[in-house]
Amino acid sequence: MARKNKSGIDVRYQDKEKAALKRDIRKSVFFNKHEMNAIAEYRRQFGLRSLSALIRQATIEHVLRQLDEGHPTLF
Repeated sequence: MARKNKSGIDVRYQDKEKAALKRDIRKSVFFNKHEMNAIAEYRRQFGLRSLSALIRQATIEHVLRQLDEGHPTLF
């Protein structure tokens, strides 16, 4: 029988989910000075500390929005 933690969730399932969310693929992005200044101003204005989290969130939001808007329709 599978181990369960205090919340009653199967530990093996929890470990599998955690492993699936691990970020292990690295990509590089280049910015010019104007773009970096705009990003720095945005981070300062909204109190964001993590540049990678900001770029990841903005990228994923854009991709998901484009996929949602571009889905095939029947009519």
